[in-house]
Amino acid sequence: MCIQDLEQMNEGMENLDIANTDNNFKNQSLNEIAEITSSSPSVIRNSFPLESISEDTTIADRKQILLCNFLPTLRSGDWSDIGGRLDMEDTHICISDLAKNFGHNILGEDAISFYGVFDGHGGKEASQFVRDYLPKIIVEDADFPLELEKAVTRSFLETDAAFAKSCSVDSALSSGTTALTAMIFGRSLLVANAGDCRAVVSRRGLAIEMSKDHRPCCVTERTRIESVGGFVDDGYLNGQLGVSRALGDWHIKGLKEIEKGGPLSAEPELKLLTLTKEDEFLIIGSDGIWDVFRSQNAVDFARRRLQEHNNVKLCCKEIVDEAKKRGAIDNLTIVMVCFHSEPPPPLVFQRSRIRKCISAEGLENLRSLLQG
Repeated sequence: MCIQDLEQMNEGMENLDIANTDNNFKNQSLNEIAEITSSSPSVIRNSFPLESISEDTTIADRKQILLCNFLPTLRSGDWSDIGGRLDMEDTHICISDLAKNFGHNILGEDAISFYGVFDGHGGKEASQFVRDYLPKIIVEDADFPLELEKAVTRSFLETDAAFAKSCSVDSALSSGTTALTAMIFGRSLLVANAGDCRAVVSRRGLAIEMSKDHRPCCVTERTRIESVGGFVDDGYLNGQLGVSRALGDWHIKGLKEIEKGGPLSAEPELKLLTLTKEDEFLIIGSDGIWDVFRSQNAVDFARRRLQEHNNVKLCCKEIVDEAKKRGAIDNLTIVMVCFHSEPPPPLVFQRSRIRKCISAEGLENLRSLLQG
């Protein structure tokens, strides 16, 4: 049996597992599969020594099992600051068990944790309304929790419509808000974003962006805006708003219509991630944080602080304080969720084996510079 044949057989066994024919095949090593096939002389006749084939594969399989069997231990923290603004329009929410929080018992299902950051504009009414209304609507959706992506998308739109009705009754509520939510159930992380808040996961110190900033100047957003009759002027949606997706803002003419929609969309973009042991923590921040932090920079800063004291809430405060030192002028809100009880491990960098050299021309230029 050649290496390719053996790998194909291993892949075939995994496919059988997916079809629920035998759940034990998936976790078998190549040595065990070899024992199954040993009864066929035609297979043995052309086989390589199995020890040399299966050794590295077995190690890789064990590593994959460790990654896939990971179950996060959730720890969360949060911090917010008015920053350089006159009013605080940001708000946020952290719920450890979403269904239980609203009196729903889901038998046989893992607890669903819910986290959100809402960055209001034109007032705090929209951000507070969405914070209080959205999670309740998600739980009450007919597709919750089995089809969570559908439930979340529909709930964003229903919450936006409900706020429109509230504004029609009381015009003093008129305002808008961006919204970013993160839901963790088992090993799954679902992020839904409408606006320019941002979610970033640290994977062994590498920043993985879980959301895209919805700005009118983005190519995809600009195309969507223009396709429904809107326009972008100097980076602003219809010359009025700095984000292309948000809930609320029903009072601004030309942005939203109940029946026809409009260039300002409340529909969130969703991203789903299966967490592994290498995933360390999630950062959710309002745009005031990202005005002065790049995603990787925020991950680096948070890792250092967690390695020092492993206090999630304190780490959030330190990020906000650092943002103010860097000149942030907006409201500042951050929520952090750690997936381990231990702090992030130190990163180990391997030395590069690539030799670095300088060309003759470069050497001559360097000599000239040194000689003046």
